[in-house]
Amino acid sequence: MADYSKEDFLQLIKRVGAFFTIKISNLFRNLDLRSIGAIAGLAFAVVFTWRLLRTPSGPQRRQPKRQAPTSGSSSSSSHGNANVNVTSSGISNSSEDSRTQNVIDELFQPVKPTLGQIVRQRLSEGRKVTCRLLGVILEESSPEELQKQATVRSSVVEVLLEITKFCDLYLMERVLDDESEKVLLALEDAGIFTSGGLVKDKVLFSSTEIGRTSFVRQLEPDWHVDTNPEIVTQLARFIKYQLHISPMKPEGTAANVYTSTSLEQFFRCT
Repeated sequence: MADYSKEDFLQLIKRVGAFFTIKISNLFRNLDLRSIGAIAGLAFAVVFTWRLLRTPSGPQRRQPKRQAPTSGSSSSSSHGNANVNVTSSGISNSSEDSRTQNVIDELFQPVKPTLGQIVRQRLSEGRKVTCRLLGVILEESSPEELQKQATVRSSVVEVLLEITKFCDLYLMERVLDDESEKVLLALEDAGIFTSGGLVKDKVLFSSTEIGRTSFVRQLEPDWHVDTNPEIVTQLARFIKYQLHISPMKPEGTAANVYTSTSLEQFFRCT
């Protein structure tokens, strides 16, 4: 019985090994950042699975010697034992198959990408990004509201910091009077001006929308983020990609214009 269990265990290992061989072969054909993470996780999981499934090698308990059955009951006993062995074998194989499938399902669950990986993928390796402040970075949506206060959306800070790791980021806005200091103070309090990230010199202000559009044209970014559909339309032929922040997708947008309800929502979709 011990030899039979060992043989079943070896068959289980062979099945898992064959499955791993196929998966590893597929991973090396399309090697990227996700595949590298999957290979590392796979190596760890194989070692863990081997230790989990390894049977203990301690001394087996000696079974007491049974008395020989009488001739009258030998035939029925042999037939009963045969049925028990067949049933036990079927249950054992089913249990092993189920256990193998469970292990495989756990090993090959999809790896969730990090926010940094999503940002790089979404930006298509773009190196320069321009973005307006009102309605995207700030809670306020008009210059009139900005005269009263400037409030940074807390949910967008993490995304901005990730963008500054891979891209040259410029923020810009139209102001009516002298709200620039108020805006800079709000950005600083939110922790956006960090070492190696966004600097104050890259936050630009203008008195008109035409001036803000001119900033974008001069900087020639790979991506521009805006809430004004007219500016998005004007810049469509000059900018490689644009992100229009809007509660609904406008009709007739250009092929290089994406639409999202917020900046953070765009970078949290896979």
